[in-house]
Amino acid sequence: MSSVDNIRGVNPIVAMPFTPQGDVDRVSFRRLLAHLSATGVNGLTLFGIASEFPKLDDSERGQLAETFLAELADSRVFRAISVTDHSTDLAVRRARRYQSMGADALMLLPPFFLQPSLAAVQAHISAVLEAVTIPVMVQYAPGETGFPVTPAQLAEVAKRYPHAVFKIECNPPVAYTREFLLHAPDAHVLNGYAGLYMLQMLEARGKGVMPGCSFSEIYVRIYRHWLAGEPQQAAQLHDALLPYIQRWMQHCEYIIQIEKTILLRRGIIADEYCRKPGWTLTDEDRNTVDRFIEQFGLSVLSEPIT
Repeated sequence: MSSVDNIRGVNPIVAMPFTPQGDVDRVSFRRLLAHLSATGVNGLTLFGIASEFPKLDDSERGQLAETFLAELADSRVFRAISVTDHSTDLAVRRARRYQSMGADALMLLPPFFLQPSLAAVQAHISAVLEAVTIPVMVQYAPGETGFPVTPAQLAEVAKRYPHAVFKIECNPPVAYTREFLLHAPDAHVLNGYAGLYMLQMLEARGKGVMPGCSFSEIYVRIYRHWLAGEPQQAAQLHDALLPYIQRWMQHCEYIIQIEKTILLRRGIIADEYCRKPGWTLTDEDRNTVDRFIEQFGLSVLSEPIT
């Protein structure tokens, strides 16, 4: 599974279920993984922004990574784990550990705390890429990190490291991606940002989308229409989704909470708690979630969580 070519299609970021007291809910986590692996997604990634990674301690991360890899070992989805350390030394150490544990790929959030120089960030990315042989999805999210990189600068990474994949999340990402691919035509690109630009990015030679995980089935339907040469059906479904995700993507904490609430409403996790600081939903938000589930015919599980 550890091949760049396997990283395509719909690859959600796994949410992190908590109990009402704020502890990691391992039962819900395993149930969520089982649900997601049966939705037709191509891969899953742990410890992205949608996993609330800054709100987990090192002990929790280690145990969750083990569970993630073990629970999905017999599935067909590729398993990626994100490396988010701001220290290059720690990032290299963690990347090697995840590879040795059996991860199929890594995602790398470049450091931005205290505004390191471009040279320092490039050295950080290179050090992690040189430390492992499995694919590494280099995350470019300037809106969240405040750290801009030009397409030409990012292309230098692509030219040097054939096992690098690029998750481009600038807003909007399409023009940036087209310029990036002019400099590095063989580069492998995905997009996150809740799939707001999913079809435009696929048309721009992107390979897939990395949204949240609470309604993965919708993204799978869109992608399958696109693969089947049914652009009108893909666009119609994406257009129906767009008003919801445009609203929820006004703030990362907003859509993280929405995703958790959808997972609760669908019976996939036991509680919608997000570790604080977070986002408080209004009654209108909750009513919108219920309409959303009904409009898209999302399954709601009735059996108890065990």
